[in-house]
Amino acid sequence: MRILVLGGTWFLGRAVVEDALRRSWQVTTFNRGYSGRPVDGALPVHGDRMDLGDLRRLAEHGPWDAVIDTSASELAPRDVLAGAEALSAAAGHYVYVSTVSAYQGWPDESLTESSAVLDGPPDADGEYGRMPEDWDGPDLHYGRQKAGTERAVIAAFGRDRTTILRPGVILGPGEYVGRLPWWLSRAARGGEIIAPGTPDKVIQPVDVRDVAAFALDRAQAGAGRVFNVTAPTGRETMGGFLNACLETTGAAGKFVWVSDETLIEHKVKQWTELPLWRTHAGVWRIDSSGAYNAGLACRPLAETVADTWRWLQQGGIPVEHARWAEHGIDSAKEAKILAALGA
Repeated sequence: MRILVLGGTWFLGRAVVEDALRRSWQVTTFNRGYSGRPVDGALPVHGDRMDLGDLRRLAEHGPWDAVIDTSASELAPRDVLAGAEALSAAAGHYVYVSTVSAYQGWPDESLTESSAVLDGPPDADGEYGRMPEDWDGPDLHYGRQKAGTERAVIAAFGRDRTTILRPGVILGPGEYVGRLPWWLSRAARGGEIIAPGTPDKVIQPVDVRDVAAFALDRAQAGAGRVFNVTAPTGRETMGGFLNACLETTGAAGKFVWVSDETLIEHKVKQWTELPLWRTHAGVWRIDSSGAYNAGLACRPLAETVADTWRWLQQGGIPVEHARWAEHGIDSAKEAKILAALGA
């Protein structure tokens, strides 16, 4: 296989490139070269996805059997459309990594691949779907943008040449968002640690290497389809995840389980101050059976935790990203909540 990876130097993109090289595939990467180290064995092409001239120059390095797009999370639909159109004659298939946020019902409803997707035209700019300043409901801007980028790829490549992957939370070595690294850091500090909700709360994070492997498998298959990509429903729990963090770091900490109602009362920010904690009914109820039937294999979450800790201990440094600072509860706030509970 000859593949083009848009991105390719950090987290999911890097995992895709490394796995492809292990398969002895020929890999071209396209990025600005500003962050992340290039992967030895891949052909790096530097350029800006927002520059049509750079995209046309990139297309001259083809043809490729497939494009795998891991770097469009902050692009508007019209920018993804321009890039896909520039590459449509140079590649046979397009694997686009989207998100479950594109669904109308996320995070409130159980989801399947046939669930309704948000509005979002393929040629929309970055302002499309932005909520009013006084809006106090759910912020659908990101989801509408991602729904639009999905339609952009399909508009350029056609449904039969497009695979859409909709993962939820991706964890693992190289994570730049900071969810798992924060929990590992907090576990390593020990002491009394707030554990959100209940230990039997089901969660569905997926390992970055498993998403990468599935993306490559689908690129090779070359058949257009949409897949949810999450850990199996009911297999992983918050209690199992947090215990794995404690066991992996070898710390003598103690989890104090705090109810959703108490955390809300203390104005703890869901999803960020205590990463992976969210009370919405559908956030961890995503059906990925289609992906499993097509070959997706998800390793146990405890393995992801252990490998991420090993990566950090061996000097692994995430690519700098603004989202890192959003994650983790302030130690004084945590202590105040624990004190109020008499812990």
